[in-house]
Amino acid sequence: MAARHVLAIDQGTTSTRAIVFDADGRPVASAQKELPQIFPRPGWVEHDPDEIWSATVEVCRGALTKAKLEASALAGIGITNQRETTVVWDRSTGKPIHNAIVWQDRRTADRCEALKRAGHEAEVTERTGLILDPYFAGTKIAWILDTVAGAREAAEKGTLACGTIECFLLWRLTGGKVHASDATNASRSLLLDIHKGDWDADLQKLIGVPAALLPKVVDCSGELGVATADILGAPVPVLGMAGDQQAATVGQACIVPGMVKATYGTGCFALLNTGSIAMRSHNRLLTTVAYQLGGRRTYALEGSIFVAGAAVQWLRDGLRLIETSADIEQVASGARPDNSVYMVPAFVGLGAPYWDAGARGALLGLTRDTGPAEIAAATLDSVCYQTRDLIDAMRGDGAQIDELRVDGGMVVNDPLMQRLADTVAVPVERPVVTETTALGAAFLAGLAAGLWPSLDALSKTWALDRAFKPAEDAASRDRRYAGWQDAVRRVRSS
Repeated sequence: MAARHVLAIDQGTTSTRAIVFDADGRPVASAQKELPQIFPRPGWVEHDPDEIWSATVEVCRGALTKAKLEASALAGIGITNQRETTVVWDRSTGKPIHNAIVWQDRRTADRCEALKRAGHEAEVTERTGLILDPYFAGTKIAWILDTVAGAREAAEKGTLACGTIECFLLWRLTGGKVHASDATNASRSLLLDIHKGDWDADLQKLIGVPAALLPKVVDCSGELGVATADILGAPVPVLGMAGDQQAATVGQACIVPGMVKATYGTGCFALLNTGSIAMRSHNRLLTTVAYQLGGRRTYALEGSIFVAGAAVQWLRDGLRLIETSADIEQVASGARPDNSVYMVPAFVGLGAPYWDAGARGALLGLTRDTGPAEIAAATLDSVCYQTRDLIDAMRGDGAQIDELRVDGGMVVNDPLMQRLADTVAVPVERPVVTETTALGAAFLAGLAAGLWPSLDALSKTWALDRAFKPAEDAASRDRRYAGWQDAVRRVRSS
């Protein structure tokens, strides 16, 4: 019998998950493990790459066990990952030489500022679609090389390898046989010319990353490698890879120019499909590769919010205002209707459209009768306001946005989705399958396996669960948003 299932590995910022999907794009079974966060200094965030690897193997085996499937029943594996999080490892042993530096990490802010002052940002943006910010992988790689004794010399000799998480997992899955990064992840490095689709020698020299360190850039769907038999019990081809936000774009079937999706996890990321045109934003959005198939790139404008669900985690773990993240909906429902508290969750600076690495979080508008309900409501509202920041920036770049497709862990909260629709003034569409990041990875693998003949065929599997339509009057909406803009001005570093 032909293999009719796909295993999706979704290696995220706070957890590692594996989901088995059938040929109709439906989840059959899943397993998940939380990923500990490492905070060596304020603004620094790390993960243990070996912990990521062991968790990946564990959840893959767990998902197959729950699905009552052998590895031989899999048509292939798709990988999606927390983007920009960077690993450098020894080619001979596969051992990382330093913890992974997470996308949220701000340790290279000074290096990025120095490059800006030297006048390099315009050239970097022209070639990469990005700005000079510690968010991206390039300066993280350079920091590791300059910090770990002997690393730069070893990199020059070609004895080290680097990559983002999908690259590291592919290396481990294939027993070190394949060192490759898909075009979406490579486009987040400050080192890839997104117009040519390959590494740029001038940028490598500018950032300080030797060519010998870098992986091969490959399509998001195709024969990328084979997972060795010892991992799952039989060899399984790896057929799909994409960064989490691009995978969610595919999973949301945003394959037509003009379609936009927003994913609400640790952060929030909105991508607008711009087709074959790498649009240059005039509103501090990023130009990025949405996906690459058959050597042809589809581009997107992206807005990046660093803290969304992470703010809820802070209420749970930092302030202990809630016991579980799911409790926030009930707590927030008790907020006063005239609540004017604003939370700006700039714990690691502000992302698009501000790009202020020096901004820090704040609660504003507190009064004597402010309580947990008002703070919880302000936390959820901050997600809506940040999304409007991005949607307004896209509109400013000429986009006509008729609806917003949403996914991720936060979208199960109905009142939040209604508040989002009211804030951004367009219908918010939630699909039946909200884990669209993993679904996108499965789709990309399924394309290569022949389970789906085309992206158009994939789009027909997308199904609406509920649409939330704007109900708030424009004056009220804009008054709330003006308060948010004032709050942001107060926390800006410049």
